[in-house]
Amino acid sequence: MENHELVRIENVSTGYENKVILNDISLTIHKNDFIGVIGPNGGGKTTLIRLILKQIEPFSGTIGYKEGLEKKIGYLPQINNVDKDFPISVEEVILSGLQSSKGLFGKYGHKEKEKVYRIMQECGIEHIARKSIGEISGGQLQRTFLSRALISEPELLILDEPNTYVDNKFEKELYELLKSLNKDMAILMVTHDLGTISSYVKSIACVNRSLYYHESNIISQEQLNSYDCPILLVTHGEVPHTVLNHHKT
Repeated sequence: MENHELVRIENVSTGYENKVILNDISLTIHKNDFIGVIGPNGGGKTTLIRLILKQIEPFSGTIGYKEGLEKKIGYLPQINNVDKDFPISVEEVILSGLQSSKGLFGKYGHKEKEKVYRIMQECGIEHIARKSIGEISGGQLQRTFLSRALISEPELLILDEPNTYVDNKFEKELYELLKSLNKDMAILMVTHDLGTISSYVKSIACVNRSLYYHESNIISQEQLNSYDCPILLVTHGEVPHTVLNHHKT
């Protein structure tokens, strides 16, 4: 791999048991990339994330990583998959993001807790540090897991629908924060909201069983159609919006 490459996926097919979800996909993630991943539900966006996180293996093809990158990937999951009944506080969730460097039973000192508090301040959740995750709102939970993803100072940050359950104020703050973070790390963000994020991402990957990589953050309806990506772009004044079109089954 070249020095500026973090992840290189080459001709990979993968899925679950014997079912292929992604077929013959290729994608290279470089340092300071900001890639928006779009596509229909069931098209393989989450499978792509699981592949990069090594939660599933390729059926065929190869995936390579920059040396040591596995411990330098931050991940913000869809929070509707989080067990809010699990007895853990906001501060403990964020500290758990250091587990790869500290080990399962590692002790956290003053330095780590100061770092947690600083990140909580940046995300506006320092006042709920001791609350259980079952006591906080969806937006606060999203901020908590974003803080967890950032605590290890990742080289690659992966976000799965980060604007879900987030209020409009924090959504804008989130994108501005990501824009700033992108100076120091690569970002891969799954989203349905191409219109809103098009001014923040640098490139676009359309995932619908296959993967079509577009090197610009500007993409036309004709290009989406040629990629067999069932997303319909709708422009309202100067503000573009996106909705999902019907797709083939």
